[in-house]
Amino acid sequence: MSQRTAVVTGASAGIGAATATRLAAEGFHVVLGARRLDRCQEIADKIGGTALQLDVTDEASVEAFAASVPVAHVLVNNAGGARGLATVQDAVEDDWRWMWEANVLGTLRVTKAFLPKLIESGDGHVVTVTSVAAFEAYDNGSGYTSAKHAQAALHRTLRGEHLGQPVRFTEIAPGMVETDFSVNRFGGDTERAEAVYRGLQPLVADDVADTIAWAVTRPSHVNIDQIIMKPRAQASATRAHREG
Repeated sequence: MSQRTAVVTGASAGIGAATATRLAAEGFHVVLGARRLDRCQEIADKIGGTALQLDVTDEASVEAFAASVPVAHVLVNNAGGARGLATVQDAVEDDWRWMWEANVLGTLRVTKAFLPKLIESGDGHVVTVTSVAAFEAYDNGSGYTSAKHAQAALHRTLRGEHLGQPVRFTEIAPGMVETDFSVNRFGGDTERAEAVYRGLQPLVADDVADTIAWAVTRPSHVNIDQIIMKPRAQASATRAHREG
């Protein structure tokens, strides 16, 4: 059998980079897509993958990316993120616009582009990385939580729309994962980002990558619909036990 191909978006760092590395170890040829092509290339060189530039907020970029990948068996929608922690009253529309473009419309664009290839493969799989924010609303987080709720609704709808076709759908919804997520959310403020994880042991990118790899390597008749994963010390988006 020819090698199966996995496509990972947002693959230049964090969960995306860890997932690309793990899927390569599982025997996939991995196509890594992100805006930071140089960082994708470094990872691709190590794992024998292919690095391509991708901006999920740009329709032309998505089209060019998909056109460069003739065959795909697994798609991991990982690109996205958060900006700011403003109240609704103080909401910054540009932050909201980016979060909806990256998390919701980005997932829509990439999924639309790859679904025909995944179905044609005869055994396709779409994994979308959402968040516990797709299930909960919390103060000062409405831009991100609303985007993640919408992204999750988009993904879950696919399960019924493609019932009976050779493609599976899995949602991975992590809680606290120590990556550059919080640094990006806080505009590069590393001290504020570090405080998010202080006093507890958060998940790391490899934990999520391990879960994704497990889901996509189940037998073809097994669909893992949804996995919510959090650190042991985290009960919800807003409640966690911290030492000290």
